Amino acid sequence: QVQVVESGGGLVQAGGSLRLSCTVSGVDSSSITYMGWYRQAPGAQRELVVMRARAGAYQYGDSVKDRFTFSRDNSGNTMYLQMSSLKPEDTAVYLCVAHTRRNSHWGQGTQVTVAS
Repeated sequence: QVQVVESGGGLVQAGGSLRLSCTVSGVDSSSITYMGWYRQAPGAQRELVVMRARAGAYQYGDSVKDRFTFSRDNSGNTMYLQMSSLKPEDTAVYLCVAHTRRNSHWGQGTQVTVAS
């Protein structure tokens, strides 16, 4: 059974930084074709934050480019989102996702709140 668990959310002041973590278990990292982060603010659509393809290409959302950075550990099953220069509009539930050829596996999300 595949499990996706995020952690690291919280309350931060505008201009601050936060690092989110996401661990994917129950699947070999070689089976993951894409992995990354989305976010969803209240009343808004889910928005791409960053997606990494297995081959190494990245796609960042326009609103987070140059402020957020994706990384992962050597196992390929844990990913991180380093967020800097946070703005109140970054407030959202951040969800990580791991896509395989058969399924998309989502975490429950972690709340990030940026106070002005």
